[in-house]
Order: sequence, then C-alpha cells, then structure tokens
Amino acid sequence: MNKPELIEKLKGIVKPYIKNQEAFDNLTDNTDFINDLQINSANLVDVILDVEEEFSIIIDNQSMERMLDIKSTIEIIENKLSEK
Repeated sequence: MNKPELIEKLKGIVKPYIKNQEAFDNLTDNTDFINDLQINSANLVDVILDVEEEFSIIIDNQSMERMLDIKSTIEIIENKLSEK
C-alpha cells in the first residue's frame, strides 16, 4: 500500500471525529490531530483503535504516544505493516 492510499484510509478514519473541517480539507503531513483537526483525546483513542482494526495491526503504547499528526501516524502504520 502506498502513502497516498494510506492517507486516504486515514482520512476516512479520522473524518467522524474532526471539529475543524477547513483543516481537514487542507490536510498535510504536518496536520496535528488535536491542535488542527480539534479531535479530543478520548476520540484520539478511538482513531487509534480504528487504525488498528482497518490495517489489522497492533499499536503499542510507545507508538500511540507518537501518533499526534498525520506524518507520525503514517510512519507508524507503515512500520507495523512491514513487520507483518
């Protein structure tokens, strides 16, 4: 799976939780889940669970703490998929 495909899947996962549509429409690697998309911390956990389910991966606590923006999340997903 290439990066654009990963980003599209990730956008589908985070869309139900966003509070800032403009930031979502202008999504970049540096888009922050909490500051830019205004996803609250409880919903960020839901995003992580949805990512695990969508990609059939397990995200450890250390990786979860790094999943704050699009770039970090894509890197973690790619790393977990490569470990499979």
